Amino acid sequence: MTPLPERLRPKRLSEVIGQRHLLGEQGPLRQMVDHGNLPSMIFWGPPGVGKTTLALLLAEAVDRPFISLSAISAGVKDIRELIAQSGELMPPVVFIDEIHRFNKSQQDALLAAVERGKITLIGATTENPSFEVNHALLSRCQVYVLEPLSKEELLTVLERALSQDTELKHRQITVQESDALIQLAAGDARKLLNLLELTLSTFDPSEPVVLTNDRVLAAAQQTVARYDKSGDQHYDIISAFIKSLRGSDPDAALYWMARMIKGGEDPLFIARRMLIMASEDIGGANPNALLLAGECLRSVQVIGMPEARILLGQTAVYLATSAKSNSTYLAINAALAMAEKTADLPVPLHLRNAPTPLMKQQGNSLGYLYAHDYPGNFVKQEFLPPALKGTRFYQAGDNPLENRDAQRQQERWGKGN
Repeated sequence: MTPLPERLRPKRLSEVIGQRHLLGEQGPLRQMVDHGNLPSMIFWGPPGVGKTTLALLLAEAVDRPFISLSAISAGVKDIRELIAQSGELMPPVVFIDEIHRFNKSQQDALLAAVERGKITLIGATTENPSFEVNHALLSRCQVYVLEPLSKEELLTVLERALSQDTELKHRQITVQESDALIQLAAGDARKLLNLLELTLSTFDPSEPVVLTNDRVLAAAQQTVARYDKSGDQHYDIISAFIKSLRGSDPDAALYWMARMIKGGEDPLFIARRMLIMASEDIGGANPNALLLAGECLRSVQVIGMPEARILLGQTAVYLATSAKSNSTYLAINAALAMAEKTADLPVPLHLRNAPTPLMKQQGNSLGYLYAHDYPGNFVKQEFLPPALKGTRFYQAGDNPLENRDAQRQQERWGKGN
């Protein structure tokens, strides 16, 4: 029997559930097909959000031939043969699933055909195309981000399956609970339908069906993480995670991170919060923390889950066990507050730019002392407006690195900490 997701695959664009930012009345894809246009593009999004279906329906909407290739099996020879057979008057829409798996030579084979309009390329990828698609091909395609389906959209998929599918609409099915289906699907319509079909297979086809969370979990052999990505618990758990990092408890940090991962939280959200924490709560006590957190964010974008959990865990442990300081966080806030109150203070003449002779005659840059002309690359001079002379924003934290820097500043400026 044909699987349920395939039986329910939309036949028209109007039947697509989700992606209203692209397909709504003002959505760019809707407006393109309404005018008979279809440029080359790349769909970037998680599994089960309709990338393949959308590509097919867009080709049908503009009455163009549709050819599907898999980046896993298609080679350069296949691509060149396809391009050679392409018609001039009716160029086909060539859909390449998992285009991020194409190597450079395979992607290069598409360039000229896309540029000359011999084909309209639609690529699909779960990976960030900025990293995985070469820039020459990327510049010839518009990237559209497809979003995971919301809870309401998944419920619509569920209702459609039970009311419209030729096999299911004749069965007596009551949905008593849907939380497990929705949470395990995690925004993936295909996963929801597969799980629904799996759960229904545990019932006698001739008997009434009552769908409950327990029955779904038993069929899936999984548990549902109690985590609401859009509700209070989202904020409570990320708060607990950051406070655990700030409080130097790696075990608690890993636990709260694991709760977020199991609940389907976006790993990039976790990585971004660690990047902020590395500057706000560690700062000058260990500048390497910011470098590691930044690299973690970039790597998570490239790798994706589930492997990204390893990078997230390593970074969390490093941040939790690092020395802590919020001195630079306090300093920039104090400077911003002062800047707001003193925005009219002029820049001292000796600090002003002097690119022309006239500006020099007016005194710009006059008296400025070039630090590299002096021993130790330092000479004492005033850099604040006269009205703010002696103002301190930065107070070094009490840790080895900042203590060392504070000692150097004391020797230079005579300013105590």
